Amino acid sequence: MGDIRRRGAVALGVTALVAPLTLVLGAAPAQAASCTTQTGPYQKKVEKFLGRPADGKQSTADCKAIRAFQTKHGITPNIGYAGPVTWGVMNLMQKQKAVGKTPNKSGKCPVNKGRIACVDLTLQLSWVQDGKKLVYGPVPVRTGRNGHETRTGLKKVYWRNIDHHSTIYDVPMPYSQFFDGGQAFHSAGVSMWNPPGSHGCVNMTKTDAKKYWSLLKKGDDVFVYGRKPGT
Repeated sequence: MGDIRRRGAVALGVTALVAPLTLVLGAAPAQAASCTTQTGPYQKKVEKFLGRPADGKQSTADCKAIRAFQTKHGITPNIGYAGPVTWGVMNLMQKQKAVGKTPNKSGKCPVNKGRIACVDLTLQLSWVQDGKKLVYGPVPVRTGRNGHETRTGLKKVYWRNIDHHSTIYDVPMPYSQFFDGGQAFHSAGVSMWNPPGSHGCVNMTKTDAKKYWSLLKKGDDVFVYGRKPGT
């Protein structure tokens, strides 16, 4: 995260916590010299996900399709190899889709707090609910990577800055809503499935971050639970 301007006597206490990844992650990944001809360990599953003939054998067309997916989501190296990272992203997408409109089916996010923003780290999903009523979402989010995990527990939105900018990473963080030290909801200009994750903030698309800005206010509850894959 960046250092945060202090308001009044409140020290926001940013250490080396969170923010989107550095500028390089906002750029398109470098193009590989050529597609790989190697068949990956998740070849058949990846082919099926992409709507390709699921024969479990790498082809030129398979490689191009896999490579396009990798490029779109910032998966490197983007050489069209059906490896564990690529399949991990696809598998997460499938699990997210399966949730549908019942993200709190397990009841893990409190329903006795009124308006609350929930973050499921395991499924990389967030939503806003009011009691048992789903207000918005669920939407895919990008949380803290290994070593910079988004901290779990019940928190509150304590500071909001619509035009926040990280001075440590020199990147914009539009629609920032801070809820735990330097950890905040904010818009990020990368795919929500871009590995390995943020430095702890809950990254969102601009559309979703803007909607959260309109739905939440200072003092609203935030509940973070679960564990991000790979952390």
